[in-house]
Formats: sequence, C-alpha cells, structure tokens
Amino acid sequence: MGSLQRQTSPDSDNNYASVTDEKKRKRMISNRESARRSRMRKQKQLGDLINEVTVLKNDNAKITEQVDAVTRKYVEMESRNDVLRAQAVELTERLRSLNSVLEMVEEISGQALDIPEINPWQVSCPMQPIRASADMFDC
Repeated sequence: MGSLQRQTSPDSDNNYASVTDEKKRKRMISNRESARRSRMRKQKQLGDLINEVTVLKNDNAKITEQVDAVTRKYVEMESRNDVLRAQAVELTERLRSLNSVLEMVEEISGQALDIPEINPWQVSCPMQPIRASADMFDC
C-alpha cells in the first residue's frame, strides 16, 4: 500500500462548505449581537455621564450662590464693623475731650473733682462669650 490519499467527493465538499458557511453565519450573528450590546452599554454610560454632569453643574451653581451670599454677608459685616470702629474712635476722642474739660474746671475752680478714670474699652459688666452659630450667615 502506498501513501494514503484523501479522496473527496463533490458531496463531501458541499457538506464541508455548508458547515463552514453555517459557522461563519453564526459567528457573524454573534459578533453583530455583541457589537449591539457594546453600543447599548456605551450609550447608557454616556447617558449616565451626561446626567452626572448635569447634577454636578447644578450642585456647583448652588454652592456658588451660597458662597456669593456668604461673601455679601461678610462684606456687610465688615462695613458694619468699620462703622463701629469709627464710632469707637470718635467716642474715645470725645471722652478724652470731656476729661480734659473736667481737668480744666478742676484747675480753675481749685476744687478737686472726682473724675473717674474711664477706659472706653473696659466693660462694666462681666464679659459674656458671644457664640457664633452656623445659621449666622444664612440669607
């Protein structure tokens, strides 16, 4: 016996071709379905990201509004403090002036006046702590 040769008949070639074609067709269908699922997954991810961007932009806008409101309140408080500081300086000067007048009256009259030493920054009652609260700057 010589070498083995494979003999093929036209029927077996057709059968092999149809099996191969069927495998290709199934693989193509499977690939299309996989690609469709992948596109759907990507589309859902994109939608989720767009929603997240919208939520974050809204949150950012709210935070910006809150920062602006607190900044306005801070500027207002600073302005009030400036007015109070100016008033304190003015009142201190007036007190010094009045004390000076009393000292002149004392010298001219020759009588000792009881001029109390007044420190404008000394509080006549015990200091109570000023408590800050979180809603102090709420608008």
